[in-house]
Amino acid sequence: MDGTSKAGAPGATRQSTAVGGLRPRTSLLILLVLALLLGGCSALVMYPAAQHLRSLQDGERAHATLHTSGSCVIGQCQVRFEAGGRTVVADLPVGSGGGKDSAGTPLTVRYQADDPQVVAREEDVDGGGAAVGLVMSGAGALLFLVIAVVVAIGMARQRRTDSPPGPGDDVTG
Repeated sequence: MDGTSKAGAPGATRQSTAVGGLRPRTSLLILLVLALLLGGCSALVMYPAAQHLRSLQDGERAHATLHTSGSCVIGQCQVRFEAGGRTVVADLPVGSGGGKDSAGTPLTVRYQADDPQVVAREEDVDGGGAAVGLVMSGAGALLFLVIAVVVAIGMARQRRTDSPPGPGDDVTG
């Protein structure tokens, strides 16, 4: 590439769009994949996690201590509490808050009466971090989808202006 223009050469427009960046179709494909991934994360991961947390709103209430601390949002925390006369150590579900708390921190939990292993922090039964993740990933998917539509419209307009005039087109200005 010597920097000279090949205005009359076929494919000259396509070559110039590829220099210095992605081709428009590649950009469109990347935007659509990002929108699909974020939408899938929202629908298949965050929504069920938020629903699970909300399902414990009417659960049994118990005072607990944080048994194992970690990244509670991805489900690496455990709590210890008394249920039905026995000590239960249960995993907090994905989307739980309280990850900055250290082991031994007192907290209140809600659990299912028939299965005390299904538990969530009382502060999270409104959806917790999963609800925030649901909104954020859904908004991100929508944003990438809108940008993809704008790119597609721009591509269609560019294609129309780049095409040679047809037999019925008025070429006089």
